[in-house]
Amino acid sequence: MSLKSRGGGGGGGGGGGEAAASKSAVSRKWTLLFCIGCFCAGMLFSDRMWSVPEIKDVSRTTRVDNETPKLVSGCDPTIKDVEYEPKDVYGEVSKTHHAIHTLDKKISNLEMELAAAKAAQESILSGSPIAENLRIPATRNKRKYLMVVGINTAFSSRKRRDSVRATWMPQADKRKQLEEKKGIVVRFVIGHSATSGGILDRAIEAEEKRHGDIMRLDHVEGYLELSAKTKIFFATAVALWDADFYVKVDDDVHVNIGTLGATLARHRTKPRVYIGCMKSGPVLAQKGVRYHEPEYWKFGAEGNKYFRHATGQLYAISKDLANYISNNQHVLHKYANEDVSLGSWFIGLDVEQIDDRRLCCGTPPDCEWKAQAGNVCVASFDWSCSGICKSSERIKEVHKRCGEGENALWNAAF
Repeated sequence: MSLKSRGGGGGGGGGGGEAAASKSAVSRKWTLLFCIGCFCAGMLFSDRMWSVPEIKDVSRTTRVDNETPKLVSGCDPTIKDVEYEPKDVYGEVSKTHHAIHTLDKKISNLEMELAAAKAAQESILSGSPIAENLRIPATRNKRKYLMVVGINTAFSSRKRRDSVRATWMPQADKRKQLEEKKGIVVRFVIGHSATSGGILDRAIEAEEKRHGDIMRLDHVEGYLELSAKTKIFFATAVALWDADFYVKVDDDVHVNIGTLGATLARHRTKPRVYIGCMKSGPVLAQKGVRYHEPEYWKFGAEGNKYFRHATGQLYAISKDLANYISNNQHVLHKYANEDVSLGSWFIGLDVEQIDDRRLCCGTPPDCEWKAQAGNVCVASFDWSCSGICKSSERIKEVHKRCGEGENALWNAAF
């Protein structure tokens, strides 16, 4: 039946329209409720579907985090109990640094022992003063000496060397006895000329063949290279001779060896000793003057003084300090003046500086009066010349008036 024929009656048409409208309203309410219900069901179903993967992700992340250390800032609230992990990481880093430091120290010690072993082997082959019963290049079998005295000299200083040989430096058999009985080694120290194998080198080789008292360094001689020469001397000496002390002295200075040995022996139990006449002179910035310091600006404003260091005519350092120079010679800075360089190498180290003025007495009458008073000087020179003025001519006079006497050396007990 069609809708049109249903609504065809006159009076019954109004009642039928109201019923249809009522049904239509009820249908819309149920439809709205049904939609709301479906929406809520969909939301509930959607929450459940998404919550499970989220929980799994958090659980998996926590499990992985517990298995591997990580550095986190702690900003993620889903990650818990990670406060202890950075401490564990820092602890591992600290242990690693400690292990590296220990390994580096062992390597340095091995390198030093290797260098000393090579030097000992070369000494055996060349006849250098190593104990005669030494048959293998092992440092533990090397003889122990009290001190090694290196006399800094130059190619042009033949007369100075001869004057030293004629006064305070024992010669020939007496020098060997000095090494064997007193444990004192004395050598002139010199490098090579700029022209290797030239006339200067041949002259030194002939002099060494005659006297046997010259120590050659792997170094090119030059006045501006004294700091490098000093560094190489200590490194070479500590490899050749196992001594308590290593001494550097200029070839225009008079030395009483017995008094020097007795002075150093009093400090034998101290591990890091730096002995000399300590000073702190001005840093000379003006070009052309003697002892000019090109790097004067490193010492602050112009007119400042150097740090405290031993004067360069004579000073002594203990074995530990000589080893320190040998092990670190490639990074130790060289200033223009070698005594300043040596003092700078010990800044920052736990070193005991000993200022002993007997290591820098004046020439007669100063050293003579002190000797007569029973206070024999270790070394004598003229400050105005930074050594004995005209030393090749005057050192015999100084030795006669200020010398300790031959018996003082051989009767001394170190």
